[in-house]
Formats: sequence, C-alpha cells, structure tokens
Amino acid sequence: MAEEDYGSFVDWNQMGDLAKSSGPTKVDCKDLKEFKQMARQGYWSKNHKLRAQVYQQLIKAIPCRTVTPDAEVYRDIMGNAATKKPSHIPLPEFVDGSPVPHYCLKAEAISSAHQVINCLAGQFPDISHCPSLPAVTSLLLHFSVDEAQCFEHVSRILACNEPGKRLLDQTFLAYESSSMTFGDLANKYCTAAHKLIVATAQDVLEVYSDWQRWVLGDLPFTHVVRVLDVYLVEGYKILYRVAIALLKFYRKHKAGAQGGQGNQQQQDSGRVRADIQTFVKGIGSTVTPDKLLEKAFSIRLFSRKEITLLQLTNEKSLQQKGITVKQKRRNVQLALNPDTFSSEIVSAKEMRDIWSWIPERFALCQPQLLFTTTTHGCSLNRFYSHCEGHEPTLLLIRTTDGDVCGAFLSTDWEERKRGGNKLSFFGTGECFVFRMKPEMERYEWVVIRHPELASSIKNQGQEDTASPEGQNSDGNSLQQPDKPAGELSPFLSARHFNLNSKNTSMFMAGNFDSIIVGGGDGNALYIDSELNHGRTGRCATFDNPPLCAESFQVARLEVWGFQDAMAS
Repeated sequence: MAEEDYGSFVDWNQMGDLAKSSGPTKVDCKDLKEFKQMARQGYWSKNHKLRAQVYQQLIKAIPCRTVTPDAEVYRDIMGNAATKKPSHIPLPEFVDGSPVPHYCLKAEAISSAHQVINCLAGQFPDISHCPSLPAVTSLLLHFSVDEAQCFEHVSRILACNEPGKRLLDQTFLAYESSSMTFGDLANKYCTAAHKLIVATAQDVLEVYSDWQRWVLGDLPFTHVVRVLDVYLVEGYKILYRVAIALLKFYRKHKAGAQGGQGNQQQQDSGRVRADIQTFVKGIGSTVTPDKLLEKAFSIRLFSRKEITLLQLTNEKSLQQKGITVKQKRRNVQLALNPDTFSSEIVSAKEMRDIWSWIPERFALCQPQLLFTTTTHGCSLNRFYSHCEGHEPTLLLIRTTDGDVCGAFLSTDWEERKRGGNKLSFFGTGECFVFRMKPEMERYEWVVIRHPELASSIKNQGQEDTASPEGQNSDGNSLQQPDKPAGELSPFLSARHFNLNSKNTSMFMAGNFDSIIVGGGDGNALYIDSELNHGRTGRCATFDNPPLCAESFQVARLEVWGFQDAMAS
C-alpha cells in the first residue's frame, strides 16, 4: 500500500472508504485563501498519503517559539524505548482524565500515543490543563511515519506563538473561559438549542464544559479528520463553529424524538452531557462530514475578533474571582480519637465526614469546642464572647425533631461590629451550609457551581444590609457592580440560570437579636437571640432547600473552632 509510510499505526480494516485512496495525489498551492477553500471542500480528504503530506506542510508553517522540540529531541529522549514499550503508561494529570480516542488506530498504537504525550509533558512543563491533547495526538498519529514525527507535529501546535492565534488551550483559565465563550456564542448563534440546554440542564456551564470534547474526542473519525483539515488551516475558531453546528443538530434530534413537543423537564447535568455525547458519537448515521461542515460554515458574522474579545472578557472575570486553576482536593482524613472527642450533636464519624468538606488549609487542624448551649447557656451574648477571635468556625444544630444541620463560617463573628447597629452581611465564598440528618448534603456558594456569575456579584468590600428571617430591607442597598453593561460577556448574566445575581454573596450576619447564615430571597439559617427558635429556607447565596423543618426549636447548638495540630 502506497500510504503505508504514513499509516504504520493505522488499522486499515477500520478505515472504511478512507482506506481506498482516490482523487488528487498532490497539492500545488501556497496561497492561504486557496488552501482554505481546498480544506473546506475536502480536496485531499480521499487520499491518506496526500492528507499526511499536507498536514506536514501546514504544521511546519506554524510560527513557533524559538526553541521548539522536534523529532530528534524525541529520539534522543526515548532512545530505544520505542522497541521496549510498556503495555500501560498513565497519562499526565493535565489531560484531566481524557482518554486517548482509539479512532482507527491499532490497539498497540495507543501505547505510542501515551508515550508521545508523556514526552510532551516533560518538554512543556508550563502546560497545566489540556484535555484535548490526547485526541489531537491520536489523530496526528494516523498520519505520522513514526512516534518522533507525531511528537514534532504536536509540539509545533503547542508552541504556536502567532499573535492572536491559538490552537490548543493549555491552562484551566483558558479552558474554562472558552467554555463560557462557547455559551456566549451558543446563546447568540443557536438560540433555540441554547434554550433547550437551559431548560433541561441544572448547570449549563457544566454541559458546555464538554464542547471541545464533542469535536476532539466524541466525533467519529470520518468527521473529525474533515474538521482537522480545516483546523490546521484556519485555527481554533473552527472548533467553535463545529461545536455550535453539533448543538444545532442535537436540538433537531431532540425535537424529532419528542414529536415537536416543547415541554422539557430539568434533569441532572450529567445526564444531559451523556445524552449529547451519545448523539455526537452516533452522528454518522444521520449527518455526513460534509453536511456537518456546511452547517458550521453557514453561521454568518462569526469572527475571530468576536471570539477573542469574548475570551478575554471571560478570562478577566475569572481572574477577578481567583478562578484560575482547577481545584484539586487531597484526601485529608481527620484523625479523631473517638475516646476523647465529645459532641452532643454529631458522632466522631460524622465529624470526619464534615471535615472532608473543609477548605484544605484547615483540614489538618483539630476541632476545638468553643461554645455549647449545654455548658454556656442559651445566650447570644455568650455565643459571641466565646466565638469572637476564632476564624473559621463550624456551627452545628440539633433540632427537637432530631434533625442535624449547620454551617462552615469563614470569618470571625467580630466582623459583625463593622456594620454598627445594622444587621450586615460579611464572610467569603468559602462559607457553606449542610445537613446531616435525615440525609447528608452540602450546599456551597452558588458561584462555585456557576463561576460565570462571578462578575455579576458586587464587591465584597461593600456591605449588604440584611433583614431578619429572609426579608431584605431596602432593595437599593443591594447594588449591581458599577460597571458598564457592555463590558460584560452575555453569558455572565444571571438570567441564564434564573438566579438573582444581586443577592448571591450574602454569607453571614449577626447583631444583638439574631444570627443569620445565607441571604437573598430568604435565609439558609436564622437563629433568635435566645438560641432557642430557628427558621430555615431557600436562599440565593447557597441555592439550598430548607435544611430541616422550616420552623424549628433548637435542642442543642455547638460552635467548633480549628486548632492547629502543629502548634500544640
């Protein structure tokens, strides 16, 4: 077979019609516009060897960093490793669990892909998040003479330094902001499909975080190589175009399956993600590669400039809230001695469960009982006197019905004094509320689940005036950020999620007659001055259901501090 030089990793039995080379055997073109037209029309799509040669030409033309590792670097590093390949080489963490798609590779070629990716990880230590790398490596392996050539080609894609051009996201900030940008574009260019996702998924951004994987990972090989043809000529924006086309086809598919009925039930976002993934993987039965690209290029007024502006706006909004890396949680177990730990509300096992939710920098601390109604009485003044000076604290409540709930509170209760006599909110986004009985559940700050709301939240330095038992006083006290609306990306708007953005950063408040946790259209917890009567309900800050009976009597209340185990 003439293509064998460029297909040593390919299982030709899986290639179908792509194994039968036909059409042109060479491309005599150096004009970018002409190349673009040929790529879109699939000029080299029926000749494997020609496609491989064109890819090589296009990748060599990518402007790169001065020092970009090439095939010789790979051979020097790997030596004879290619002939002594271990059966399984784990992928680096930055691929975020994305596997190497098999496409039409031989089974043993997957190990080659793993080896190339691990070598890339060593040569590009600045990559921190790149879930699309396994798919790109697998695709280029189909058109490479050997591992070293594949390594060089992927290296050049990663090292691209052309101003205003990007080929692969290599940080979590870039990846997350691209998901938000995709949401912006979906809302503008396929409104009906976007409305379907908003109506059916509990977390829209979670669904859109898969958009790159739809194209690089889930699409069948026959479709994704046609995308790759254009991607290597036109760059990153083609991924957006194809993903939006896929969303349009998905919406049409769902409309057909439901017989045109418009009533949609909201469901777990994971189910919606899986449904889209299944559709994309099976798209070959209804949509040809040419039809997919035709749909992608039918979107008008879709420019690289618009994408760049949206991307920069979204990155800036994430940076302002410190959301720049994917949070990884080590498994920190609280070492409690059940013989010495004593709580009238939770067991040692339940306290360990709560500790698994605590921010990591406090997780190695030991719990220290600061206040309990059994010992210190039912007095709000004594509550404050025992809790002030401690940060953070853990509030535990057992009701007379036997329900157990509480809150992790990030800030010293002494902060309440800054509001004078007003009941003013303070605290940070690390606060959360939870219930232990009848079932264990935690409710974090709503912006952690929806980071796209970040720029809609007012500055923490501004105080929000609270009113007891979920009644917000003067609505004018909850101001929107002092920022022109035109500066914000549309996807940052709370309307996509039916959330009141004005009230989503009201964490904790207290004065002489009550303490409150969570605000905005209600309170997660409200406790009166005698620490006897309480209320609970949904609030916008944590988007929680009532944590127990909506009106309850306090049987026991405890506050725990965090004692540095190394300091004792």
